[in-house]
Amino acid sequence: MGMGQTPILILKEGTKRDKGKDAQYNNIMAARAIADAVRSTLGPRGMDKMLVDSLGDVVITNDGVTILKEIDVEHPAAKMLVEVAKTQDEECGDGTTTAVILAGELLKKAVDLVDANVHPTIITAGYRMAANRALEVMENVAEDVDIKDKDTLRKIAMTAMMSKSIVGSREHMADVAVGAVLKVAEKSNGKWNVDSDNIQVVKKQGGSMDDTMLIEGIIVDKEPVHPGMPKKISKAKILLLDAALEIKKTEIDAKIEITDPSQMAAFLQEEERMLKDMVAKVKKSGANVVFCQKGIDDLVQHFLAKEQIYAGRRVKKSDMEKLAKATGANVVTKLDELDSEDLGNADLVEVRKIQEEEMTFVTGCKNPKAVSILIRGGTEHVVDEIERSLEDATSVVAVAIEDGKMTTGGGSTAVEIALRLREYSASVGGREQIAIDAYASALEVIPTALAENAGLDPIDILIEMRKAHKSGKKNAGLNVYEGKVDDMAKLNVLEPFRVGKQAINSATDAAVMILRIDDVIASRGGPGAGLPGKGGMPGSDEGLGDID
Repeated sequence: MGMGQTPILILKEGTKRDKGKDAQYNNIMAARAIADAVRSTLGPRGMDKMLVDSLGDVVITNDGVTILKEIDVEHPAAKMLVEVAKTQDEECGDGTTTAVILAGELLKKAVDLVDANVHPTIITAGYRMAANRALEVMENVAEDVDIKDKDTLRKIAMTAMMSKSIVGSREHMADVAVGAVLKVAEKSNGKWNVDSDNIQVVKKQGGSMDDTMLIEGIIVDKEPVHPGMPKKISKAKILLLDAALEIKKTEIDAKIEITDPSQMAAFLQEEERMLKDMVAKVKKSGANVVFCQKGIDDLVQHFLAKEQIYAGRRVKKSDMEKLAKATGANVVTKLDELDSEDLGNADLVEVRKIQEEEMTFVTGCKNPKAVSILIRGGTEHVVDEIERSLEDATSVVAVAIEDGKMTTGGGSTAVEIALRLREYSASVGGREQIAIDAYASALEVIPTALAENAGLDPIDILIEMRKAHKSGKKNAGLNVYEGKVDDMAKLNVLEPFRVGKQAINSATDAAVMILRIDDVIASRGGPGAGLPGKGGMPGSDEGLGDID
């Protein structure tokens, strides 16, 4: 029997295989579909998306990473673009939409080159060279920013919020964001570090956006454990306790045999004495406010109230850590080793009622290294969107302080890099220069998308911007409100250096990875795993949790 007459089955039945150009086109189309999904949200004139999950919960946002996390993405190549957004969000907190549409555009340009028989290896080499050159150009056009320059930091925060629905209150929100970051910024080894975990965000529906405020201290979502406790304590000495104020149960089952009523009385008296002793230790340390991470016995509550000591129980560990940073207290794990030096200080601890709920405000901390932002807004969706916007604003201010560099927005940096890349490509020999030119064209998707979303003619705008940059105006970008090319530095459209740098790195990495795939083998895993139909991967989980 001759060869080639019997089909040889290597892969399991039902396995789908795409190879060569088919595999590349499939992957690129899937990735571009993701980029197109968020493209209309870019810029101040971008639109919002309403996302409804299987339970009927609604999210209204134009935050790129939120949209992509909420969408149930199954295609493996499309998932890579979701990863780009998530990386961008973790590193910079802003620029997620920019990074994703840049990756999409790099792939779109690559399709034309693949059609023209340029090998993917050459394209990826050219893209890598272009990305390295792009970062050098960015370094050259970046300006310095200093932590003392509060005004510039406010402008950076306002730029991050321009595309959000809270644009009307952006000045107030920028003040809140900059104030919070400057409070928690710490210097180590001559460099500034900002840990965003030290900024606590508390959301409460009601009031208006402008009621959102920065609390130089911590809000604890608890009320006093006993109604007889004071609701307001000035010059508070705060004890943070990670131990229960109750009598411990024994590890093993133990029985106490009581044969006489007087023994019962003695037993109860001893229990009361032990609990009283706990309160005495707290009193002796000088504490008049106790935040306990565990439980507090009813009798202890009574004795603390008699001593006019405020107490809150079952406080979250994260809140305890923030309280320690804000007040300078040490978290005490053994009551016997309590010392007055372990206590923290605050000018005021008071219980305030917000939206029918009592919350404890610890304010007036001297040089707090942890602060709180109380967000107010008309509806739940508004409050959620304010939280996302403030997260972007605090992140960009933080990375601007850490790196000490910023660039101009409005597509100006992208067009400047594109101009320099075209000059550079002419000096590169070989076919790579075609890929570098394609990279330069891909970068221009940013001003193009900004113009499209503002209802302007993208070609006219791009020609005008190229002309301005050719004549040396490196800050020329698109003024979407007036529909013309303008100086972005004068319009205060500023963003941190890291946002652009990370967008270029992530987008290039994702595009190169997808381009290098020439064979997709998808086995029939669980339900919905076969490839192009539903576009899943073997054993991929269904539901939103897939991409969280």
